[in-house]
This record gives sequence, C-alpha cells and structure tokens, in this order.
Amino acid sequence: MLAIKLSRIGKKNQPHYRLIITEKGRDPFGEALEILGDYNPRTKALQVKEDRIKHWISKGAQMTPSVNNLLVEKKVIEGKKVKASKDPKNTEAAPEKAEEKKEAAKSEVKEEKTEAPQEVSGEIKEEAPDKASESSGEGPNE
Repeated sequence: MLAIKLSRIGKKNQPHYRLIITEKGRDPFGEALEILGDYNPRTKALQVKEDRIKHWISKGAQMTPSVNNLLVEKKVIEGKKVKASKDPKNTEAAPEKAEEKKEAAKSEVKEEKTEAPQEVSGEIKEEAPDKASESSGEGPNE
C-alpha cells in the first residue's frame, strides 16, 4: 500500500520536511516514488503539488495522520483532522480517566492514613505486654 509521508531533511534543530509517496512500511529516508512537496514547520510554509497529491489519493494512497492534518489545515484537501498521536495519554477520555484515578488515589491515601495509625497503635498495645513478659522472665543480662 502506498502512503504519503513526511520525510525529515532538515539539520539539527532546524526541521524541514518533504512530502513523499512511498510504500507504507518503507523507511522514509530511503528512495521515494515521488516528491510531492515540502514543509517548513518553523515558518509554517507548505509548498505542494496539489494535482499530484489528489492523483495519488485517487489511486488509493493513504496519508499519515500528520500529513492529513497538515493538508486539511492548509486547505489542500477537504476533510476532518484526525488524532495524530498513538499515545493513550492524549485521548479525549484520558483527562476524565486521569482525574478519576487521581481522586481514587487521594481517597485511598486518606483511607490508608486513617487506618494506619489505628493498626499501628493496636499492634503496639499487643506487642508491649508480650515484650514485658518475655524480658521480665528470662533475659541474657540477668
């Protein structure tokens, strides 16, 4: 399957990308079937061959989410932006779940704090008489 991808060509700390068409699983730094344009994220300048992009899309080429969002933003193609990140932290439901987890963690910490002194005080009371009886009966110092 063919894919329209971004291939980085810029220097260190100076990103610059080419829009290329290549096989989906292929390395974007290798040979490309065709260079469709370039993008400079520092100046947000996009230069593309619109007719060639539309041609490849009509032939069944897919776009990466980043390329899709870029082309939709610059109005080269029509459509909706898609979620570009695969990171589960960036999903729409994640902030809600994160808040729920924080609240649950806070309630667990509060429960542990309230339970911990009771258990410790109970253990101390039980252990104190045992130690006293053991030390009073027999001991190495006596």
